[in-house]
Amino acid sequence: MKRLAALALAAALAASPAWGALTVGAKAPDFTAAASLGGKEFTFSLADALRKGPVVLYFYPAAFTPGCTQEAHDFAEATDQFNALGATVIGVSHDSVETLDRFSVSECRNKFAVAADPDQHIMKSYDAVLAAKPELANRTSYVIAPDGTILATYTDLKPDRHVEIAMEAVKDWRTAHP
Repeated sequence: MKRLAALALAAALAASPAWGALTVGAKAPDFTAAASLGGKEFTFSLADALRKGPVVLYFYPAAFTPGCTQEAHDFAEATDQFNALGATVIGVSHDSVETLDRFSVSECRNKFAVAADPDQHIMKSYDAVLAAKPELANRTSYVIAPDGTILATYTDLKPDRHVEIAMEAVKDWRTAHP
């Protein structure tokens, strides 16, 4: 009976939202990656994006899956507001850049870039690997300040609150840095 209760608790904790593994105030690992925006490939550089303002970096398990499609639509709808606040949005998954060429058009609606991380280098450096399926990214969002420090972090396989939490963090940063 104790073992069953422990398993139930472990399952509940795994399914519940949590803050991402890298903590607020930590230095965000720098990276460059093959990316796609509107079906056009380019090299995304976190350092270059941070020169323009904060970066909303979100990891998602796989392109064209229901939760990832919903999250991409949500970020696409909010991208103009993020841009108005000076923030850049970038999604990262294990998918190939060829897959992301299509995803960036259809699901990201040509609004923000998505980067390929087939070797999981970026996912691992951000501790955003899905424990249950380690070949995939966990659904984790980070907001990174222009100085490279993490302002906010959120992990939940449900895509529902990622945009909201990222937006709050960007607005708070903008208020402190008019």
